[in-house]
Amino acid sequence: MQIKSLLAKPFAHYIYKGIRKGMHTAVEDQENIFKELLKTVKLTEFGKDHNLQQVSVYEEFIQAVPIRDYEQFKPYIEKIKEGKHNVLWKGKPIYLAKTSGTTSGVKYIPISKESISNHINSARNALLCYIAESGNSQFTNGKMIFLSGSPELERLGGIPTGRLSGIVNHHVPSYLRRNQLPSYETNCIEDWETKLDKIVEETIKQDMTLISGIPPWMQMYFDRLMERSNGKKIKEIFPNFSVMVHGGVNFEPYRQKLFESIGQKIAAVETFPASEGFFAFQDSQHAEGLLLNTNSGIFFEFVPAGEIFSPNPTRLSLKDVKVGENYALIVNSNAGLWGYNIGDTVKFVSTNPYRLVVTGRTKHFISAFGEHVIGEEVEYSLIKAAEEVGVHITEFTVAPFVQQGKGKSYHEWFIEFENAPADLSGFANRVDSYLRQKNIYYNDLITGNILLPLHIRSVKKNGFIDYMKSIGKLGGQNKVPRLSNDRRIATALEQFIE
Repeated sequence: MQIKSLLAKPFAHYIYKGIRKGMHTAVEDQENIFKELLKTVKLTEFGKDHNLQQVSVYEEFIQAVPIRDYEQFKPYIEKIKEGKHNVLWKGKPIYLAKTSGTTSGVKYIPISKESISNHINSARNALLCYIAESGNSQFTNGKMIFLSGSPELERLGGIPTGRLSGIVNHHVPSYLRRNQLPSYETNCIEDWETKLDKIVEETIKQDMTLISGIPPWMQMYFDRLMERSNGKKIKEIFPNFSVMVHGGVNFEPYRQKLFESIGQKIAAVETFPASEGFFAFQDSQHAEGLLLNTNSGIFFEFVPAGEIFSPNPTRLSLKDVKVGENYALIVNSNAGLWGYNIGDTVKFVSTNPYRLVVTGRTKHFISAFGEHVIGEEVEYSLIKAAEEVGVHITEFTVAPFVQQGKGKSYHEWFIEFENAPADLSGFANRVDSYLRQKNIYYNDLITGNILLPLHIRSVKKNGFIDYMKSIGKLGGQNKVPRLSNDRRIATALEQFIE
């Protein structure tokens, strides 16, 4: 056993012990974070605009601070970009994380010196929990991929600005630098396909033990590796590869194909990071869901998903959430976000401890006819049907197809199959049946002949990659929305149909 893996075990057990202790104090920790955040925000421009000097309890806070998305928050961000101090948090942010929004174009999210540890330590803690539970620390001796956007940063208002993953790249601990791939120079490459080829070139002969990224990026990487090695499985190329870290999109639609590419099942550790904060991570290989990060500078609120666009939605703190309910996630943080709707929906699978699953996006749904179908439902339905008939899905998205007249409209599914079903119509019926079981409103519309059962359009091989390339969004941090309430993506995909 080498020195890194030898030292990793006691450190992992020390951190893991603290995390388990925090499971029992989650509500108290959240209350203490709220009080600390309130002390600071009272002194800021935001605090003065919202009379937070007069606020002392959560019930007063929700009356004073409305829920906002980025567009409504933007005037404060613009002042920060102009170089102003004490706008949303004390002083100036140490970074601005640049991210592409689906509706807001480029977004700039502040990161403060108090909040940077949330991004760094949470990723570390996910791996330490895995080591403590599994006893596997050997992977720390090998090479690891920490895929990131370009670590080269520009300056706005004197503040270093770039992709969150590029910012975090600057904070990789020195003891991991020697293990880290790809190289700094490769991470700086902007063209995605050039970058991917270079990553393959740099890693194919290395002892890769950990690979991290969003599932569609990892599958592209695996495909390229297998092409370069005459079809060898990933475990044949990297015999010591034992840990896969993923996040950004639901893992389930990609699980089967990823493990087939690897050649066997290995440990998978899921994370829930965003530019706005690192919200949760998988703390156990044996328990469902991700452990909410309740003591890391973020005070969470939860809004019943059906109320998120209401003028006065119900707002709950952690102590009032229920298992099985779908909530929009709202954050208040020591980065200076207040009543901020991050756009994700979550559902708790446990409240002792507080573990959740990500169920979709508040703006990614289909409700053209009042059905309000969400990402969790379409993913479940497709995965169940695919397992039954033995087909593998590469990528998919769903949009409404609206035609005038009762019983003429339907949901149109664009699916890229690894291996297409022999009976596409029968497969569509299976998916439709599962979706009707999951969503009673959708079922009622089918039963009432308002909607036809769903239709499937088969997308050609690499069609989604070609689509993302055509809109300039091919890359390791970009993903195709599962659901759209309009035809924008569907129309663009027409040229990639088989």
